[in-house]
Formats: sequence, structure tokens, C-alpha cells
Amino acid sequence: MSTTTISLPRIARHNPLAAIGVVLVAVFVVCAVFAPWLAPHDPAQITLPDRLESPSAQHWCGTDELGRDICSRLIYGARISMLVGSSVVSLSLGLGLIIGSIAGYYGGRIDRFVNVVIMNAFLSFPGILLAIAFVAFRGPGIFNLILALSLGGWVGYARLVRAQVLATREREFVEAARALGSTDLRVIVRHILPNIIQPVIVQAAIGMAGAILAEATMSFLGLGVPPPTASWGAMLNDARAHLFDAPHLVLFPAGTVMLAVLSFNFIGDALRDCWIRGPASKLASKSKHP
Repeated sequence: MSTTTISLPRIARHNPLAAIGVVLVAVFVVCAVFAPWLAPHDPAQITLPDRLESPSAQHWCGTDELGRDICSRLIYGARISMLVGSSVVSLSLGLGLIIGSIAGYYGGRIDRFVNVVIMNAFLSFPGILLAIAFVAFRGPGIFNLILALSLGGWVGYARLVRAQVLATREREFVEAARALGSTDLRVIVRHILPNIIQPVIVQAAIGMAGAILAEATMSFLGLGVPPPTASWGAMLNDARAHLFDAPHLVLFPAGTVMLAVLSFNFIGDALRDCWIRGPASKLASKSKHP
């Protein structure tokens, strides 16, 4: 059994967009972790005399309709986006690995039931509508938001894992492990998953961007974390009424969401290109020249 490791620093050195994405992700993670020390003001402090102020030395990104510092709220909003995004991707990826591995490894009736019935049932409804219905039923909150976004997010990972397991389960090292008496669980965990994890990582990086955008969408619709917790989507929702008289209320949160989504897309695209040029091309050449 052999695996090829994708080195993110090496990819960043050869791909400027990937380097930008890594730097931006690092900035967002630092803001999320050290928000109490980085934020210049209390994000929930209401100062009505300072409402709708333009960017200045005291308030770098201006203030909102309640006089709250936008820069501080953007920094604290990174906590919600990073937490929800990473939790949704982790939960969806875990479910996708389990369900996709079982369906791809055993095949037959199990595969047909999982692929045709369960996956197609979830794919028949848009994921955002499932999330809206779930949160509307359960109520807003960060835990319900994570569950709602994971409800339909696991299907893409499961289909990818299923396809990779189907292609890997008949290879020589898997047959050798079975011949030596390895259990099905050991074959899947020790021999199959390490050899299919790279395209899954690519999918997870791109999925992180989708999860952040979905969280912002849910918060914009009022189905995210309840106020006064700072959230980029909620900030955009509050800024709609001041689009023309105070455009900075929209520009800064929208720009932050855009940078967060772009950063993970840059990293995902770079990882995908590396995978296509690396292990995938080697497998293709081996299949052409056995």
C-alpha cells in the first residue's frame, strides 16, 4: 500500500492563488481564535450618538445603525463562520466516509439502496431548502444551524467516497489484505481510505467555502445565530435599509464573505490541480500500460 502526500506549503509556493488563499485562511483563523484580543471595541456595545459613522481612525470600518463597531463585529463574525464551516464539513465528511465506504465496499443491494434510494432522496431537494425547513422547525441557534447544513451536505462526500471505494476495492493490495484474513473494517480503514483520502480533502476544502456561504445565507434570512451575536450574514441583513446612505455597512461584510469563500476555493482548486497532475495521472498511466 502506498500513498502520495499533498503538501500544502509546496503547493502554495508554486501557485500564487493558493498562497493568497492560505494567507487569508490563516488571517480568518487568527481572528476567530484571538477575537477578544484583536477586536478594538466590544462588538455588542451600542452607542447611538455614533450611529452610521463612516470609516475613521477610531472606527476603521465605521459603525452600524446602533453605533456598534463594524470592524469588531467582523472579527467576532469570523468565529461563527469558521466554527460553523469547519463543523459542517467535519460532520458531513464523517457521515459521507461511513455511508460511502459501506455502499462502495459491499455493493449489491446495500449499494443500490444507499445510492438509489437514500442519496437520490436527499439530492431531490435543494440543500438550502432542507436547511431552512430544519431550522424553521427546530428554531435558530448555532447547533441547529450546523445540523441543518450537514443534513444535505454529506451526500456529495458519500458519492465521491463510494466511487473511489468501488475503484479501489479490487486492487491487489486490498485482495492481499483479505487473503491474510483482515476484517472488513481493517481493510476499509487501513488500506482503502488512506488511498482515496486526497480527492476527499479537495472536496472538503471546496465544501468549506460552500458551508461559509450557506451560513451567511441562513444568517441573512434570520435563521442563523440569534442576535446580538455578530455574524456576517446578519450584518448584511441589517445593512439593507442603509444601502445608499451608509454603503460601508454592506461593503465590509460582503467583502469579508467574498474573501473567505475565495480563499477556500483557491486552496481547493490548487489541491485539485495537484491531484490531477499527481496521483490521478499516475493511476491513468498505469491503467493504459499495465
